[in-house]
Amino acid sequence: MVLNEDTARKTAAQLLQINAIKLEPENPFTWASGWKSPIYCDNRIMLSYPETRNFVREEMAKQVVELYGKPDVIAGVATGAIGIGMLVADALGLPFVYVRPEPKSHGRQNQIEGYLEAGQQVVVIEDLISTGKSSLNAVNALKAVNADVKGMIAVFTYGFDVATTNFEEAEVTLHTLSNYDHLIAQASETNYIKESQLQTLLQWKSDPSQWQ
Repeated sequence: MVLNEDTARKTAAQLLQINAIKLEPENPFTWASGWKSPIYCDNRIMLSYPETRNFVREEMAKQVVELYGKPDVIAGVATGAIGIGMLVADALGLPFVYVRPEPKSHGRQNQIEGYLEAGQQVVVIEDLISTGKSSLNAVNALKAVNADVKGMIAVFTYGFDVATTNFEEAEVTLHTLSNYDHLIAQASETNYIKESQLQTLLQWKSDPSQWQ
């Protein structure tokens, strides 16, 4: 769910401006899942652009407090949200941890890196939501050590129905700065994409797993 419409539009504009969002309907990307996609989102690139980085930092920090109050800890999902999560934690003056996809196979075999006590309130930061499975895997790891996960805030979501279902079933609250609908609207209004590309992007969103 997008909390603020103005923030959603501004976030979409910033991501397009720094080319964090690649729109190539004529030359589709192949995701790790095997899905073909006319869009690729790499929010990590924002770390190289101070204006965008600071905008996301401030907006996420503001929404953390507005939605959940000030938690005890900010957690980033590795690897994409480590940098972004650290920025949010710094803005709020809070401790930071990050969560690996799985425990390390050596050393202390940590899945959660950083200091976290049982019962501490945690807000999870994510860069991108597609199906939500990897994000919820991080939430499960935090809950496994008895962290009190208040919810998750992400920079961007594709808005897939499967993600909505996964978060609802896991009983995890998700908010995002922006989403696919705002992105496509912004790209169309600013002539970032052509009308023919717009139709392709809308068709893909309706059935992404079967799109060719």
